Amino acid sequence: MEYPIIAQEFRNKSVENIHHGSICVIDQYKQIIYKKGDIENPTFYRSAMKPLQAIPIFESKLIERYQLAEEEAALFTASQRGELYHERALLSLAKKLKISEEQLICKESYPLNEAPKLDYIKANKPKRAFLHNCAGKHLGFIAYAREHQLDNSYEDIAHPLQQEILATVASLSETSINNVVTGIDGCGVPVFAVPLYNMAISYLKFAQPDSLKTKNRQLAVKKIVTVMNHCPHIVASHHFICSALLEDENIVAKGGAQGVYCLALKKEKISIALKVHSGTEMLWSLIVAELLKKLNYDNEETIERLDRLKSSCITNDNGRNVGHIELYL
Repeated sequence: MEYPIIAQEFRNKSVENIHHGSICVIDQYKQIIYKKGDIENPTFYRSAMKPLQAIPIFESKLIERYQLAEEEAALFTASQRGELYHERALLSLAKKLKISEEQLICKESYPLNEAPKLDYIKANKPKRAFLHNCAGKHLGFIAYAREHQLDNSYEDIAHPLQQEILATVASLSETSINNVVTGIDGCGVPVFAVPLYNMAISYLKFAQPDSLKTKNRQLAVKKIVTVMNHCPHIVASHHFICSALLEDENIVAKGGAQGVYCLALKKEKISIALKVHSGTEMLWSLIVAELLKKLNYDNEETIERLDRLKSSCITNDNGRNVGHIELYL
């Protein structure tokens, strides 16, 4: 399959990088209102799956049982970046859940954001599993397994929790469970792939949770969206697209590694799933801003926040304009 070009980077007037991609935009009736590229090829959600992975945790009433604050609950959906506010929330969450750092299977990490990473190194602090950007998700998995008296091999695809997540992804994306492709994510737990069209369907459910079959699932999805919107800095961090979008109460959004991005507009009941096949995240804010403009999205502040994250102008280390990015949407 040859994917269409969605962006080119020019240095002076010469093409330096070419990015191919696929995009699917659907309405409340699951009708395609915009597409580009192949939207039928299975695509791994990567971290865009975190809101779906959090559904069993929110359905299990762990939030209420352990009296978790919204910032702590938001970590179940987060790709946190190691800022102090992330670390404080993670340590508080682990304490409330009575989970030790050694129980996490994810690799020890420094903070991902540059400033806290430098602070850690300067202070000669060691890497921590709690600082892995998926640590919040893993804390949720461990707590769920314990509450349901399951063994601690939560990373195994055969584990009941992973099977429940698989069924959840299949249900929300309206994909036959036998057609959901399985892989292993960077943090060591299963990750699933469905066509971009079905990925967009799954995010449409976050925009209209009342369409879900059971009251318990409706309530869980509503709570997930609420904590993501109330704690956007926890889900990613300042100066990141997820947080910039989630500041808008009308949007639920989450990105994943290797160029995958998903979002849904609640009022408009429109869902978007996209994949930049070069794997870059650099183009996300430019692409999403352009798509929102094409949809005549009425919250100009949201589009302005995206525009501030990434300019179409390419500058060098001295701030000099040396090129530009063109989108082809």
